Amino acid sequence: MTAPQHDALASYRQSIDNIDAALIHMLAERFKITQAVGRYKAEHELPPADPGREEQQIARLRGLAESAQLDPEFSEKFLRFVIDEVIHHHERIRDDA
Repeated sequence: MTAPQHDALASYRQSIDNIDAALIHMLAERFKITQAVGRYKAEHELPPADPGREEQQIARLRGLAESAQLDPEFSEKFLRFVIDEVIHHHERIRDDA
């Protein structure tokens, strides 16, 4: 590869690194809020999981994924992973209360 080709690859990788950093920060903010939701649910004796809300979110994000030309199956798997982790946190908060 010539130097300009390496420069292009380095530029692509830098953009990917920036996006990855933004994703991590966004997930951190999301989990700060879901921790507050977990405390609220524990205080009000609400169940850790809300299957109706989860299905609404999955459907909404699948639609967003399609609009963004992202594989809806991937977006659902990603969201399911996040939701499962949130539920786990909510269960732990409930059990510690």
